[in-house]
Amino acid sequence: MVARKFQVVHDDSDFDINYDTDDGFEVFQFQLYSLTSVPPHQQKIFGAEQDTPVTTDSDLIAISDKLRLVSVKDTEPEPEQEQSYSDLLKSDEELARLLQAEEEALLLQQYMSSENPREFDSRVRSYISQVRMYEDPTRQEAARKSVPVEELEEKALVSLAKEGNFKPSKIEQDHAFMLQLLFWFKKSFRWVNSPSCNDCGKETVGQGMTSALPSETLYGASRVELYRCTFCSKLTRFPRYNDPMKLVETREGRCGEWANCFTLYCRAFGYDSRLILDFTDHVWTECFSKFLGRWMHLDPCEGIYDQPLLYEKGWGKKLNYVIAIAKDGVYDVTKRYTRKWHEVLSRRTMLTEPSASSVLRNITEEIRRGLPSELLSIIQARDMVENEELERSLHANDDESLSLPGRRSGNEEWRKSRLEIGSDELSSSACPVRLCVDEHVTRIYNAFHAVLYQFVREELTKLEAVEVLRITKGILLDLRNSPYKSRRTSIDSVLNKPKFQKLLPSFDDLIGALSLEKKVNTDGTVEIGLVADPVVTSLALPVALDVLDDMIYNLDKCENYGKDMFLLPLPKLNRIHSGSVLASSEELPFGIITSAFDGIRVSKWEEPNGARGCWIVYRTFDCKMFELVAYDLMSANDAPERDPMNWILEGSSNKGINWQVLDKQTSQFFEDRFQRKTYKINCASFPCNIFRFRFLAVRDVHSTSRLQIGNIDLYAKST
Repeated sequence: MVARKFQVVHDDSDFDINYDTDDGFEVFQFQLYSLTSVPPHQQKIFGAEQDTPVTTDSDLIAISDKLRLVSVKDTEPEPEQEQSYSDLLKSDEELARLLQAEEEALLLQQYMSSENPREFDSRVRSYISQVRMYEDPTRQEAARKSVPVEELEEKALVSLAKEGNFKPSKIEQDHAFMLQLLFWFKKSFRWVNSPSCNDCGKETVGQGMTSALPSETLYGASRVELYRCTFCSKLTRFPRYNDPMKLVETREGRCGEWANCFTLYCRAFGYDSRLILDFTDHVWTECFSKFLGRWMHLDPCEGIYDQPLLYEKGWGKKLNYVIAIAKDGVYDVTKRYTRKWHEVLSRRTMLTEPSASSVLRNITEEIRRGLPSELLSIIQARDMVENEELERSLHANDDESLSLPGRRSGNEEWRKSRLEIGSDELSSSACPVRLCVDEHVTRIYNAFHAVLYQFVREELTKLEAVEVLRITKGILLDLRNSPYKSRRTSIDSVLNKPKFQKLLPSFDDLIGALSLEKKVNTDGTVEIGLVADPVVTSLALPVALDVLDDMIYNLDKCENYGKDMFLLPLPKLNRIHSGSVLASSEELPFGIITSAFDGIRVSKWEEPNGARGCWIVYRTFDCKMFELVAYDLMSANDAPERDPMNWILEGSSNKGINWQVLDKQTSQFFEDRFQRKTYKINCASFPCNIFRFRFLAVRDVHSTSRLQIGNIDLYAKST
């Protein structure tokens, strides 16, 4: 550890920072963010004297004490003036080397190419009739009918609300729905390594291919695999259907069936979509996102989106041709999926580049023949924009911190045989500063605390208290299961229970926190229903249900029921909310850092490389000061070996310039999943506006590289 004191100049202001070099460059950036409000991803840091850039590779022990911070949003000098001469020379030399390698590969291609345009044409054309099926209204309607549309709409709106967007535009909603459609499809479609026996349901082994029956060829199954049961020895057929409407019914297959069926779903909901054919034996989907203003990669087999380098960087694929096939043309989109174009060129030996372009152009002209001139102009303009984007991305400097996974669909033996096993890591990256949209969590915690106090005042027995909570849970489950736009449920059936009827007023704060209201109808019946934005209720209901489960579980276990129950690891008053948070890394898209602050048990923060050390820095809203009195950690849903075991919690009262230890824990053990543990701050606490967790080790560092946490709750002293 080396303690440094830096003087940082930004916008004619000087800032002093005390810094421990062991904390890493990201913590240094967050300290600057706390002082200057310039987010880490917008920071450019230079040595004030030599004007040398300070980056993740810089030696923070040796750099100058005087630094200059520039926001990339500010009016800055020309880029040539920002970068050092050596950096520019290095980037220019690298680009020149790549361009030279591409020229050499193109030259070599002229001699190596088999120049077989007919074979290339045939491989592409064979998919055109399949793609045209996606435009059939009958097939689209069959696809739409199989989708829980309202459920996906709700999830899309909740996902936007979690980012603070409660009034999204139509374009934002459509983009979010597209992602929820992908996640739903990933869960609802079944991958088939070998089919289960049709007679006894046991495992089968392959016996080769057999001829298709007329009932199978009716849905495009020109290939049929045959399997023998390992238990009863009977044969099971596995037709490889090509008709996406049949796949909507069977909901099973391998990557061909998955991409074929999912692309139909995308078209059924109005997204401009195309099937992507990878000549090295994979298929997936692209959709045009109006929100992003570009084509977006979606792989339904993996449940991954907008990660086009997944195959080259994650799976280790040696790509050659990646062709997009759509209702309005065919496109060579290989450049989107590689950053090693010179290597890819050396493998494109079917025909030369001009010949390949000519084949695709001829097919596209045939497809577009007869299209209205206005539509043709729109398509051609989009083509031009896409071509420019593909050329720009080819030599882009991508985020080196982003790690992409190997293939996860299919059994391990099959993936290894295809050399697509890649890394065990899921998609992860150093994360940006994220806003915690969690005021509703605090309101729900406060409301339940008031209910517990009422239990004590009314002298309820433990059994009575648990019964009341279970009744409440039943009501909330009825509300959760009703249509989200018109949530409503009657509570007449529980009002005849005297204890619940007497305690009902104590639940008013909870009802309000859920954006609900009690209503007495003209006929005297009592209902609970929506009072405001239904998305607020959708966001809050899972939190309330999880708290109820937590309370029922802990009260059941409580031996000294009464006032002692306030010592149980239950949600407490004065939970800190609405801060911003930064982590050493996170898992995309479901293990992001704000998942630890959303009050929902099944979500979690996952740090892919956190087993032996990682961190979280939490900045309070508007830098408001809080004196921390306790905090809760909850174990995640699975993998107990990833639970935190040793950690240090620190606080800062001057935006991260100086830190003081608030709590230190070692050898902590979570016996159960979703187990909440409370830790009191026993040292002399003080007002803080930033808190930092340094997790030092997980429960079993030898069996995992990961750390995961279900929930983190920080509690402040009452004011």
